[in-house]
Amino acid sequence: MNNSIKEQLIQMADQDYKKFASALIPNIDNMLGVRLPKLRKLAQQLAKQDWRSYLAKADNEYFEEVMLQGMVIGYLKADIEEVLEAAADFVPKINNWSVCDSFCAGLKMTKANKEHVWEFLLPYFASDQEYDLRFGIVMLLNYYIEADYIERVLRLIDEVDHKGYYVKMAAAWALSICYIKLPEPTMHYLQSSKLDDFTYNKALQKIIESLQIDKETKQLIRSMKRKQSS
Repeated sequence: MNNSIKEQLIQMADQDYKKFASALIPNIDNMLGVRLPKLRKLAQQLAKQDWRSYLAKADNEYFEEVMLQGMVIGYLKADIEEVLEAAADFVPKINNWSVCDSFCAGLKMTKANKEHVWEFLLPYFASDQEYDLRFGIVMLLNYYIEADYIERVLRLIDEVDHKGYYVKMAAAWALSICYIKLPEPTMHYLQSSKLDDFTYNKALQKIIESLQIDKETKQLIRSMKRKQSS
């Protein structure tokens, strides 16, 4: 099965799309150039077949082969424990923001299993690996920015201490969504956070860039910017 999947992906490759997508993911040099809708269609088919054998033997030579595995996990109709086991096996394969964020967006079973998945995510926040942490943060911003979880979300993000660019950018992105959805607790948090200057200022920038924030609020947020030491 897996050799035929590789062949299918090679046949689906689009050189123009490869040039475009490669420029967005600077640390990747193994991309074929398969458009995401085609990958999703293939993933849906695989999720209905013998997906256990597929995931156990899946190759990681190409970017799309890894992306496809993440998508298949998102489409699984299986017990939550089995899905999370597959997710745990997959996370160490993540080495770029695109696979990470696509994988997180696909794990929609989280919505029906909030507390269960929350417990699953916690160990990732104790990791020193850049994409373990990004995975955890992007899962928070996709599924947990709501009143029942906001305090826990903000506390987890505040405890992240990692120099990785893609961790900092994920944290800033998540905090901007927190502010847009729940401005009061997020503002209170921002005024007393332990965030490094880069992440803090990037979060403010993303809030200011939002079309959902009014001019007066944007002025207030601008005034909160920290002067970064050179």
